[in-house]
Amino acid sequence: MKVKQISERKAHHDVASTTVNTSLADVATKLGKMKIGCLVVLDSDGKLTGIISERDIVRAVGVKGSACLDQTASSVMTRDVMTCTADDSADSILSRMSNGRFRHMPVMEGDKVIALISIGDVVKAKIEELLQDNEAMETMIRSGVA
Repeated sequence: MKVKQISERKAHHDVASTTVNTSLADVATKLGKMKIGCLVVLDSDGKLTGIISERDIVRAVGVKGSACLDQTASSVMTRDVMTCTADDSADSILSRMSNGRFRHMPVMEGDKVIALISIGDVVKAKIEELLQDNEAMETMIRSGVA
């Protein structure tokens, strides 16, 4: 299964984003309103400069208290973002997310973010794939085809 198939299954195809100068308070508000876990951070040309998650904000609050909410997204975002393409395999993405201990990955086409997939999206797709394979095997066994 490819990343393209996973991203096409998502209900929302818009990629939620913010800018480097957005306050952490505003980032947290947007995450809460949209009921999502992260935003891609784009520069003024729409190019990926980072990613910021609810975990990043919680860690900042843990270190600096609520005063950090006036800081900008750039102060806590991940700058070295792991990305993928639509042609990458689900298995490779799942491995990279697990090994890197992160939950979201931007899908790139050139220098443009075209989707954002979560580890939950990948796991759900893998489970569906396994269920389909299992059903196909059961059908083959019942029909006597081996």
